[in-house]
Amino acid sequence: MTASASASPLDSIRELLAAAPPPSASAEAAARARQARLTKPAGSLGRLEDVATFVAAWQGREIPTLERPLVAVFAGNHGVAERGVSAYPAAVTKQMLQNFSAGGAAVNQICSSVGAALKVFELALEAPTRDICAGPAMTEKEAAATFAYGMEAIDGGVDLLCVGEMGIANTTVAAAIYHALYGGKASDWTGPGTGVSGEALARKIDAVETAVALHRPFLDDPLQIMVRLGGREIAAMAGAIAAARSQNIPVVLDGYVACAAAAILQAAEPRALDHCLAGHLSAEPAHAEVLRRLGKAPLLDLGLRLGEGSGAALAVALIKAALACHSGMATFEEAGVSGKG
Repeated sequence: MTASASASPLDSIRELLAAAPPPSASAEAAARARQARLTKPAGSLGRLEDVATFVAAWQGREIPTLERPLVAVFAGNHGVAERGVSAYPAAVTKQMLQNFSAGGAAVNQICSSVGAALKVFELALEAPTRDICAGPAMTEKEAAATFAYGMEAIDGGVDLLCVGEMGIANTTVAAAIYHALYGGKASDWTGPGTGVSGEALARKIDAVETAVALHRPFLDDPLQIMVRLGGREIAAMAGAIAAARSQNIPVVLDGYVACAAAAILQAAEPRALDHCLAGHLSAEPAHAEVLRRLGKAPLLDLGLRLGEGSGAALAVALIKAALACHSGMATFEEAGVSGKG
């Protein structure tokens, strides 16, 4: 059987995704024309040129700016953690949020160094989602409400959104999402996460396989994958990404778990990630294949496997450099330099 075709709390999500506006073709063309006039050989700045043009298209102006970048970190707990799939207890999620608040986490330092704001969204940590091996993680109503809450991340004026997460056992949840979306074996998508190996990794693989088998009759609908296999941080990140898409705000995806939220959106609406860049390639083994399926080339490859938006935040520095070259370099005419003959 499939999910009911009657009215659902998820219907508003489908409508939002379907109505998303395109980027500005005229701004993109103007930005490319400007790149051709800058004092450099054509294409010599490589992907920096593409990044600048990408941001120009989504901001709708030839010379884009980056004045209010935001790193939004969503934190949730998972019932499947009770199956011993992580190297850390679920209590660590709350403890790390306290560390974020005190300014002691890696993402605090990275945001400070790149000039990005940091907001952390705590998602009912005292009430973990249900164990996905025993039943749906959330109800449709819970998932839709959490999605809507994630949409609020862009309130207050944001010109670039970086999405990240924190949550013990969320690489298990992400692996289950990929297994449901992309098939293959559970072991294809299940890696060490926080550092599990041996029996713990075997338990993790078994949990992914069991969960997907249990919910298989409903998994032809990507939004049901979010409901049944996702977590609150997955649903909230999906909401933030979709809200940014509806307002033409560029998004930088963090690692393996953040991309699971993105993958659900892309499966539901192929254009849903047109405004997204992949901040980095993480050390989680399946992430490279995930990015290939999403059609995203990572901006950075530093062997990170931390989560908490760290890779996306680091990419802000690269994006700022791309925009600085695009806006600040002289054209051949301005510099009095002879162009290509």
